[in-house]
Amino acid sequence: MRAALFVTCVNDALYPRTGIAVVRLLERLGVTVDFPAAQTCCGQPQYNTGYRHEAEPLVRRTAEAFAGHPYVVTPSGSCAAMIREHYPRIGRRAAAEGRGGELAALARELAPRVYELTEFLVDVLGVTDVGAYFPHTVTYHPSCHGLRGLGLGDRPRRLLTAVRGLELVELPGAEECCGFGGTFAVKNPDVSAAMGTDKTAAAAATGARVLCGADNSCLAHLDGLLRRARSPLRTLHLAEILAATEEEPLS
Repeated sequence: MRAALFVTCVNDALYPRTGIAVVRLLERLGVTVDFPAAQTCCGQPQYNTGYRHEAEPLVRRTAEAFAGHPYVVTPSGSCAAMIREHYPRIGRRAAAEGRGGELAALARELAPRVYELTEFLVDVLGVTDVGAYFPHTVTYHPSCHGLRGLGLGDRPRRLLTAVRGLELVELPGAEECCGFGGTFAVKNPDVSAAMGTDKTAAAAATGARVLCGADNSCLAHLDGLLRRARSPLRTLHLAEILAATEEEPLS
């Protein structure tokens, strides 16, 4: 099986280890991973800020970059939701406003081929035990896009539960937003920080060593708050936990 990795801007610029972990994990499971070099931003910042027309070239570029790949896997619920939910809307609107139906066709064809990482592992590969080993106490924060947008449900928790050595502890108020919300954090910094502080306090109270998530944008927000509070709790993307084994531990 072959799959293309859509690494996303946040991971490419700030968390390259997450992208490396995804490749390592998928290759261990027998997947040949392609990385289309033409990929760039999916257009989510522009779209969420109201610059809908400015997002259209990025829809086209992303669709063309991943053309011909039967599966497109991304370690980000927000970017997966952008492509699956909003690309078709952007395409339909462009067509309705007389800018041609090409964009609508590109978006409609790409959307069903895009999978958030845990969806791909559980639904496509049919695995929950990926052979990982991570002997630490972990609590899991489900990001809003994955939880509400994609409906990931218990997939991430099922994968974490199957990791040898890992103790998963419940996060109080897990389904509450962490306050990041992309441009929400920029437009409403005080509210965003207050929400994040509630989330990090709840995570720290669990006694876990690691606060895990499936979207590094949320984790960047929470990590900043934890560092300011000088908390020993560290944040870590789910992919990095799943990629760790006894032979190749997380460095």
